[in-house]
Amino acid sequence: MRKSSIFITALALIAILTSCSEFRKAQKSDDWEYKYQTALKYYDKGDYYKAIFLFEEVQPYVKVRKEGEELLFKYAYSYYHYKDQYIYAASLFESFYTTYARSDKAIEARFMQAYCLYKQSPQYNLDQTYTLQAIDLTQSFLNKYPESEYAPRAEQIIKELRVKLEKKAYENAKTYYRLRLYKSAMTALENFRQEYPDSKYLEETEFLKLRATYNHAKLSIRSKQEERYKNTIDAYEKFAAKFPSSTYMKEAENLYEDAIDEINKLKTQNS
Repeated sequence: MRKSSIFITALALIAILTSCSEFRKAQKSDDWEYKYQTALKYYDKGDYYKAIFLFEEVQPYVKVRKEGEELLFKYAYSYYHYKDQYIYAASLFESFYTTYARSDKAIEARFMQAYCLYKQSPQYNLDQTYTLQAIDLTQSFLNKYPESEYAPRAEQIIKELRVKLEKKAYENAKTYYRLRLYKSAMTALENFRQEYPDSKYLEETEFLKLRATYNHAKLSIRSKQEERYKNTIDAYEKFAAKFPSSTYMKEAENLYEDAIDEINKLKTQNS
């Protein structure tokens, strides 16, 4: 090993040992100001684990002091940065916002609370509780601070999260169809239309609703088939009126014609 490499390695070890020694010294110290300043030093260096540990120990001493505001704000950011602890960070930003409502950092803290929930929002196919909470809180933020510097990002967040919910609703409706749960698929697809009337998936979902209605009629008991085939005709007429040039039109017309044929057969059998 070269001498320069040995020297660099030695310096690194000294730095680590010194850092550990300083951290342990701060841990054991009864001087809250020293402990607090050491926590700030670790925070500035991006060593959020040590900063969190020391902030936690100092917090009871500074709650009623002027340092309490800075501590809580950086304590929240420490959790935000440390291993994606977004939920706990959100609770700390909320605490800051309610405790220091007149602070010049209050608006940022409120935005960060919503942003943490946004970061916690999972993939579209998982439970979307945090997504819904993030949308509600972000919208509340926009309502209260429409001119804030964070407003453009807040608007973007809401758009992103709504796209995620749209994708989930779309996939859920298709899943019902794939499982041949046609009645549930019809309900889910109708709900999708009402919830997302401008969706890029609307043409496909409206066609799927037509197919689901047809299949639901086909699998029904005879006494209910005529009424349900008529529902298929209604579904076709709505689809054709809205998407006259659809790539699904040929198949839609076939379903429409089959539904008419089935109704005529049922009328002949009943006469």
